[in-house]
Amino acid sequence: MTVQKVTPATIRAMKGREKIPALTAHDYPSTKLLDEAGVPLILVGDSLGMVVLGYPDTTHVTMPEMEHHVRAAARARPRALLAADLPYASYDTPADAVANALRLVAAGAEAVKAEGGRSIIEQVRAIVDAGIPFIGHLGMLPQHVIEEGGYRIKGKTDAERSNLIFDAVALSDAGAFAVVLELVKREVASEITKQIPVPTIGIGSGPDCDGQILVTHDLVGLFPWFTPRFVNQRANCGNDIKAAISEWKKAL
Repeated sequence: MTVQKVTPATIRAMKGREKIPALTAHDYPSTKLLDEAGVPLILVGDSLGMVVLGYPDTTHVTMPEMEHHVRAAARARPRALLAADLPYASYDTPADAVANALRLVAAGAEAVKAEGGRSIIEQVRAIVDAGIPFIGHLGMLPQHVIEEGGYRIKGKTDAERSNLIFDAVALSDAGAFAVVLELVKREVASEITKQIPVPTIGIGSGPDCDGQILVTHDLVGLFPWFTPRFVNQRANCGNDIKAAISEWKKAL
């Protein structure tokens, strides 16, 4: 039986019909496992900066590092749609955005994601006009964590709420096929989900989004030194690995 490939149109058509589960992968085996588990949207996220490369935040991740990890994930040839983050400072201008999005596509990405709304709308239009599927990202923007002085819930004030809604509409109008909402107040995330025609994919933004995305390491306990408060950890692979190694050492 032929297994149908997931496309941006597939993800967009899931809005209002079924929840969209999305997870991160940064290498061949994790991509393979997520795909076999039936995850339709896999993101090679710049979260690899922390959970794979040991950086303090995502701002240190480079284009060559993203390309390296996208190539590894793409070798799994997933049925899932494989998206990738444009890293920090790689989309400062529309020309930069297109050039670097094309590099990720050449490495195997089937869509790209970037952080921001109306402030990057010309970059978004340029990416979409180049024929590259685009995912938006609003709310808490990890690539701005240093200038913002940490992570915090967005949408608590009327001004933030209005800006988030305007940004989401702008991204949808510019051709984004989905929008990630990170650490957005639940009521605001729900409002955005109802207002735009493309799926919202939440992370720490409540259950009313069209889908949810997590860093896989957080979900399964593969980075036991830190787990975000909003994550309901489903396994403790870090402890399992240490236990397996301990048993192996005793059996030598």
